[in-house]
Amino acid sequence: MAADTRGSASGAKAKLPQQRPGNPLRDNADRRLPRVPPPCALVVFGITGDLAQKKLLPAVYDLANRGLLPTSFVLLGFARRDWGDGEFIELAHKAAKEHARTPWREDVWKRLASSCKFVPGAFDDDAAFDTLAETLLDLEESHGVSGNAAFYLSIPPDSFPVVLKQMQRTGMADNIDDSITGYWRRVVVEKPFGHDLASSRELNELVDSVFTAQDVFRIDHYLGKETVQNLLALRFANTLFEPVWNSHHVDSVQITMAEDVGIGSRADFYDATGTARDVVQNHILQLLALTAMEEPVEYTPDAIRIEKLKVLRAISLPEDLPRYAIRGQYTQGWLAGQRVPGYVQEEKVPDDSTTETYVALRLGVQTRRWAGVPFYLRAGKRLPRRVTEIALTFRPAPHVPFTASDTESLGQNQLVVRVQPDEGVTLKFGSKVPGTVMEVRDVAMDFLYGTAFTEASPEAYERLLLDVLIGDATLFPRHEEVEASWAVIDPLEEFWAGQEPAHYRGGEWGPTEADEMLASDGRAWRRP
Repeated sequence: MAADTRGSASGAKAKLPQQRPGNPLRDNADRRLPRVPPPCALVVFGITGDLAQKKLLPAVYDLANRGLLPTSFVLLGFARRDWGDGEFIELAHKAAKEHARTPWREDVWKRLASSCKFVPGAFDDDAAFDTLAETLLDLEESHGVSGNAAFYLSIPPDSFPVVLKQMQRTGMADNIDDSITGYWRRVVVEKPFGHDLASSRELNELVDSVFTAQDVFRIDHYLGKETVQNLLALRFANTLFEPVWNSHHVDSVQITMAEDVGIGSRADFYDATGTARDVVQNHILQLLALTAMEEPVEYTPDAIRIEKLKVLRAISLPEDLPRYAIRGQYTQGWLAGQRVPGYVQEEKVPDDSTTETYVALRLGVQTRRWAGVPFYLRAGKRLPRRVTEIALTFRPAPHVPFTASDTESLGQNQLVVRVQPDEGVTLKFGSKVPGTVMEVRDVAMDFLYGTAFTEASPEAYERLLLDVLIGDATLFPRHEEVEASWAVIDPLEEFWAGQEPAHYRGGEWGPTEADEMLASDGRAWRRP
């Protein structure tokens, strides 16, 4: 190694001359141009886990295949496996080829594999982290990545503190934040970010003591989905929708995140977490914030974050929690013609577990735009089908000149944004039925991503990884948003503590209490 190094396991550091990229959101005026990061390294902790194999490694390959990785790029894996580089590259090859979304090209893989390295070790092993720091330094010098590195914590949340402290001890987290010469170090943190408000704040303080705030990327993969981003385009790039996007015209909003699978191999994590902490605190509240936010002054991370944070801080819980805060747990049932076990029959789940697999809530947003409009949220496992959608139901027409029999098949107008699957938008409205009499019936106008565009949509992790390497934080919640979301969830968890969840059979749309919740308001859940 060269004698003049900028950092090592012992903490010695010196600047390397490196042109630091400017603000990509300000300097790259034409967003249609490919966004390619500067020379950099990606270090993945927990590289042998499911997330890395099914999402991260394929995303890295897809980025390389699309020509969106720099020529000087290094992928460095760290995990508790007694492996060498050859075994790691074999695993990465299999994972990338099996889950990649772009066509497989062996020449692309070979170029990528030539820059892959693996370091074995445990998170509390000082010697292993010293080796990791030295290996990263060697690779940066031999591959010309000039010190730029992103660290992805694809590990259980309870391992975050020890890994962050090891990175701080070895100097791997140190950057030179200089606009002329310098390099950057960024960290990507997977959800859940803490298990309540107090633990979230504690973790935020730890992360901020190791990395600067702008270098922390808290990933919520839902925000990387095309249809979630399209929600902003739908609202703010058109004059058609925004004038009716308020309490004067909207009767209610429903946000659904349904999964047809059970907990699979996640019993240890899921039984200690539950649906509210697993998906409501992050995915669903982020969808609510994007739905309810005001128009940002510009499409930049800070401008969007300001508007989302206003919404999250304006969320109100209902006074009657027993009626409007429902939690459930699936029992044995039938799904797609097959018998499925109940939650407590799943492997490694305690027989007396009271962890919820379903949540239904009614929330309010106390702003001028949304005062009086209920936001109904539901999320659950072992439901009839996999679907995530946002449905705005509009108020009935104030006057209809037709008779009751003319409109008996007419419901309320709806605008439905489908996040997954069958990504797109549906507008439901009334239309006259062909014939000699006046009869008005609901019809639907559909927009589908798969048929409207020839361009292939990148997978969420592909888009988000690229944003991390570029430094674009638009789609990443900052700690204020995370803490505001926990402020909504904590009172619910306190209310539910010690209570038995309601039950629903696998293959049903949740417990009857959830249907009764909307029925008491004179409404009903939309059946996707």
